[in-house]
Amino acid sequence: MMWHRPHPFTLGGSTSAHLKVENLSAGYGAFLVLRDLTLDIRPGLTVVLGPNGAGKTTLLKALNGLIPRGGNVLLNGEELPEKTHEIVQAGMALVPEGRQLFPQLTVAENLELGGWLVPKAERPQRMEQAFTNFPKLRERASQLAGTMSGGEQQMVAVARAMMCAPRLLMLDEPSLGLAPKMVDELLGIARRIADAGTTVLMVEQNVKKALAVADRGYVLERGNLVASGPAKLLARSTVIREAYLGADKDPATGTTNAADAVARRKKTATAA
Repeated sequence: MMWHRPHPFTLGGSTSAHLKVENLSAGYGAFLVLRDLTLDIRPGLTVVLGPNGAGKTTLLKALNGLIPRGGNVLLNGEELPEKTHEIVQAGMALVPEGRQLFPQLTVAENLELGGWLVPKAERPQRMEQAFTNFPKLRERASQLAGTMSGGEQQMVAVARAMMCAPRLLMLDEPSLGLAPKMVDELLGIARRIADAGTTVLMVEQNVKKALAVADRGYVLERGNLVASGPAKLLARSTVIREAYLGADKDPATGTTNAADAVARRKKTATAA
């Protein structure tokens, strides 16, 4: 399925955010996934990379108040609240992995729910803005979300998050399970949202395509930061290329074990 050509985003007064994360710890019960993690998320598009189990989704859940966190998190110099609705009010929104739409509600109704913290008088304007940013959704406004394709549902999920005009948008695996053309479209949308003034923090498994649209990147391994820097430099990094871009594949399975590849690079460097 094809979508309309790229459309310039209009955000209705949204301003970009600077998120500073210092010594962040988070996990589930007594099990800590992240320990003393420090990140600096500046305006633009930042991507967080890493293999399954690295702690990427845990990071976004902690920042969105879905699980307890330790450490300091500052949004534009002010301490980030811990409750999810207060975090949304402060200007942060999350598009979770798996989209989590209401399948028995229409596209328009799902979008309306995204603006539940917006003053009632402003909601029609936000809805019109969403349809301007996502022209295809205007055509599908009365369609049940559960009857749409995965790519279409992801569009609805992003548009729903943008209904509150966030200063910082978090995307958790937006390309998961989608066809290559739709992956390109969604990552292009993330880029245009960042260019229009909303800071974007994205967790993504498609390393090559994510680095192609991002400004900066962080790489997590088992809850620890192992690499960071401008996206273009990370894409040329030997460690990143071997671990994530297919340069070091297991001949038996044809797949890349990111953790093993990084470990081998560290061992080689130590031996040298």
